[in-house]
Amino acid sequence: MLTAEIATAAFGVTPDEHKELKGLKRENLRDHMTDLELIFSMLGDAATTEITRIDNAQGFAESRAVARKGGAIAGVARKDLERKTGKRVLSLINCLKDTE
Repeated sequence: MLTAEIATAAFGVTPDEHKELKGLKRENLRDHMTDLELIFSMLGDAATTEITRIDNAQGFAESRAVARKGGAIAGVARKDLERKTGKRVLSLINCLKDTE
């Protein structure tokens, strides 16, 4: 649930929507992400962890709010890169299938 909050704030889609874009059913989404998708996912996770430590978030409600903040940091960075490159980070490329 909290991972979904981070991902939605970072990419603007839920993990299930992201999997659908890549044509995945039961596979692990991260195994099929591009390098940039992984980087922004990791940024959201790391930012959330750091904010949790600083804010001493306790319980689900506080943790959910922190997950949104951490994901938003990754989302802002992703949007900035997309503006500067003119290319979307969220990709239809399924890295594992495309390398087989």
